[in-house]
Amino acid sequence: MNDTVDKLVVFLAKRDGIDKLVKTFQYVSKLVNWQVEATHPDLATRFKQWEVATGLSRKAFRTGRFLTGFNALRRNPGSTPGFKLLAVLANSGEMVYFFFDHLLWLARIGTLDAKLAKRMSFVSAFGEAFGYVFFIVWDLIMMKQGVQAERELLVMALKQEGSKETKEMIRKIRGDRVMRVMAVAANVADLIIALAEIEPNPLCNHPLSLGVSGLVSAWAGWYRNWPS
Repeated sequence: MNDTVDKLVVFLAKRDGIDKLVKTFQYVSKLVNWQVEATHPDLATRFKQWEVATGLSRKAFRTGRFLTGFNALRRNPGSTPGFKLLAVLANSGEMVYFFFDHLLWLARIGTLDAKLAKRMSFVSAFGEAFGYVFFIVWDLIMMKQGVQAERELLVMALKQEGSKETKEMIRKIRGDRVMRVMAVAANVADLIIALAEIEPNPLCNHPLSLGVSGLVSAWAGWYRNWPS
């Protein structure tokens, strides 16, 4: 119990940890609002206000987040020309997303002209979708390479009668694969949310689709950021 509490404290001390918690509030309130809108309009209004408030607070809390793309490229630009290109495209899209998301927040709270909100939202969503496509491709390639490496190590483990070093390498590859599956799940979910803004359609824009996608993204991110 104490260990769980300690991990929760560490998790909530991270900016990403707080963001995933507030994101959970945002999309749970969206789903509740959709569920009770017809039967309890007063309650639905309260949850709608909660959804809007948490969405705006997340935007404020992410101020300056677009700079993390520069740091990601500086620290891990990719080991091959192909991966370097993927890293540039993915992080560039994410930087556009966060930068225009800051401007969207300013328009929503009235600091900038409110008429700019729709345009800022579109550009932000387009950058988000663009970047996440390449993040997904990156993780899928890395998972494929991990599976190949694991097969080779399993053969080596059989020949070496269970080498501790080989088993540890296999364990790390499997752990990395779980994290990448979580990343792909989160990015696909966020891609659906972005597509709902870029090209509104009945499937992506349905409250259930948006709510479930938001929670998948939040909880996958929660898992990835939870202290080991």
